[in-house]
Amino acid sequence: MRAAVLLALLPSAAAAQEFTADRYLCDRGVEVPATYINGADQSLVVIHVDGQQITLVNEPAASGARYGWPSDGSNYVWWTKGDEATLYWKTPEGEAPLLTCAIAP
Repeated sequence: MRAAVLLALLPSAAAAQEFTADRYLCDRGVEVPATYINGADQSLVVIHVDGQQITLVNEPAASGARYGWPSDGSNYVWWTKGDEATLYWKTPEGEAPLLTCAIAP
């Protein structure tokens, strides 16, 4: 099922230019694996949080890389800059940080 979601969001997934994977160490000892898929027309990230796989689509960002809605219907936002990342939960009032993370050594 998740593969179908990825292929629907990124039609050129098989011809994607770049797949990278990182492991982030976050607040409270939480570990978040992340796989980045950068295609010619679309970029995605697949993260694993709280026992679930979340697929997010690249969104415009002033700095760093931001991934969020519309994929998976979730309210998660994953924002990276350099070796750091923050996981947010989007509400009508704004975005609340859930985890602050850094790439594992």
